[in-house]
Amino acid sequence: MPVPRNVVDGEPPARPRRFVFVLLPEFTLLSFSAAIEALRIANRMAGRRLYDWVITGEGGGTVQCSAGPAFALDCDLPDLARDDVVLVCGGLDVAGATTRKLLNWLRREARRGLTMGGLCTASWALAEAGLLDGRRATIHWENQDSFEEEFPEVQLTKSVFVLDGNRLSTAGGTASIDLMLKLIADHHGEELANAVADQLVYSSIRTDQDTQRLSTPTRIGVRHPKLSQVIKKMETSIEEPISPALLARDVGMSTRQLERLFRRYLNRSPKRYYMELRLQKARNLLMQTDMSVINVALACGFTSPSHFSKCYRAHYQTTPYRERGSQGEKGA
Repeated sequence: MPVPRNVVDGEPPARPRRFVFVLLPEFTLLSFSAAIEALRIANRMAGRRLYDWVITGEGGGTVQCSAGPAFALDCDLPDLARDDVVLVCGGLDVAGATTRKLLNWLRREARRGLTMGGLCTASWALAEAGLLDGRRATIHWENQDSFEEEFPEVQLTKSVFVLDGNRLSTAGGTASIDLMLKLIADHHGEELANAVADQLVYSSIRTDQDTQRLSTPTRIGVRHPKLSQVIKKMETSIEEPISPALLARDVGMSTRQLERLFRRYLNRSPKRYYMELRLQKARNLLMQTDMSVINVALACGFTSPSHFSKCYRAHYQTTPYRERGSQGEKGA
């Protein structure tokens, strides 16, 4: 059984480090449970309490996760000690769950110099509070488009998790395990962290250098190197689309050759594939931000609102305005 580093060195045991979990409405259960289980197992494997935790949320009472079950909270948003670690747990509609009271509390406690983090989508709440300005951070891939538009001052990455000074963030899901194993290793050594991973039957520990998703070419089974280059260029040129002729020229092939590759591997033309990428980003922005429909169109490379609406209707069988209205129109 691993022994905490300070005991090995003959130092008196330090008091348990406390984690403060802040559960937002519709939080993701997996991200929260994975983090707290890692702490519990660390205590068990060390044979003493290295970590304590408290579960809190706005108003106290109970809060429901996105899977349905409700959790009893230990207290309302409390006053904290300087060595507490705050982990905000987000999930669905994190923007709606980020209330004025929560923002004020986060800013107040951050002034004490606390370490603060966001699990899954909760980086949004930290960014809204201004706590990630000039910092590196990550968020669940589904929220990346909207996050980039809302918080350009944050250095958003596609990493599984990010530690930037006293700010932490994860991409959601099992990324909480990777973050907690990193913290346990930093606090008490690699041996204990590896023992926790073994107990979790977690054999592929990721670092902050690992990305949260496979690249698009890998995910869709494209193994042609030039086609992969074109797809990556499309993904990074959404606001200012590049013509198929220029894309083909950049990778040293003809437009006709590029057309054949797209038909062979993706069963669609380059133009159609590019349009689908732009429309998917547009839908993310409509569903997750307050951006006006016109600004969404511009951010996705559509200079004409009427053309944007026509393309959107053809692909999603509804208009951008109706899509936004179904979520509660706030910005158009």
